Amino acid sequence: MRIAVDAMGGDFAPGEIVAGTFRAAVALADQVEEWLLVGREDAIRSAAAALGPWPPRVRIVHADEVVDMGESPAVAVRRKKNSSINQAVALVRSGEAAAVFSAGNTGALVAAATLKLRPLEGVLRPAIATTIPGGGRFPWVLIDAGANTDCTAEMLVQFAVMGAVYAREILGIPEPRVGLLSVGEEDVKGNEVTREAFGRLRASPLNFVGNVEGHDLFEDQVDVVVCDGFVGNIVLKTSESVAHFFGRLLRETLTTTPWRALGAWLIRGGLRELRTRADASSYGGAPLLGVPGVCIVAHGASRAEAVANGLRVTVEAVRREVPQKVARGVQELAHS
Repeated sequence: MRIAVDAMGGDFAPGEIVAGTFRAAVALADQVEEWLLVGREDAIRSAAAALGPWPPRVRIVHADEVVDMGESPAVAVRRKKNSSINQAVALVRSGEAAAVFSAGNTGALVAAATLKLRPLEGVLRPAIATTIPGGGRFPWVLIDAGANTDCTAEMLVQFAVMGAVYAREILGIPEPRVGLLSVGEEDVKGNEVTREAFGRLRASPLNFVGNVEGHDLFEDQVDVVVCDGFVGNIVLKTSESVAHFFGRLLRETLTTTPWRALGAWLIRGGLRELRTRADASSYGGAPLLGVPGVCIVAHGASRAEAVANGLRVTVEAVRREVPQKVARGVQELAHS
């Protein structure tokens, strides 16, 4: 397989993107035929100069335009034809790459993938599935995490299918529990769209556990949480903010006195484990499900470790044939 990497996307591009790709190229040398770093060749080579030997099977595909993080996605995709995001997606469309990975402008990546790759047959809208650490053995999947702000009930049901496929194939959950995010557990709660989606999900072959509320998300009650992208993006960013807040609060509390600092030192192994478990960089990226080919959206602040982990997930999604299984799931739903 070949993986296209948007080398110019992200707050720390191209340095951290190139470093993460080099790490992945070494760690996954037996699984990937070629890594395609897409972007300005001079900038990529400059970033690579400090990283030691150039790994085998890493090639530069020159693209001289960059989509900035604050640009309008639709405008950027239309006007910057030779941007690294556009060219990376074009490699997937042409069949030269099986997947695209980007930490750049999320809206631009979603727009480029939707316009150039087109949704899978039967899929109304692609959706972003984000993996979030939870209270159980496995993390949980939030879908949609920001691709679609206005959704129909049918779209939400398709998101549930996509999320269940991802939870099963990538997270290894045999029968993912699917919940619909709402303002109450009863089926009469929520707006018109969520009430209609509830009925459709209950009649579907999915392992639907009903409505879930905000306080259920981190209690190991559900494996896939379904909502529109407006709500999902708020849930995602609020969760990130709370995690950062409690991390900072914990550090401040454990260092206020010498005795507390000593106690923190004694439990440093547990604190390390806690930090690792809650660290989103260990998952590396979120898939845009519902398009041909694998499309992974990484956090804009991704460092090399997060990039390497995201590329590991990218390779696993290709190997597990996630797009093909999403397509089959949506088709089976339509005939159920």
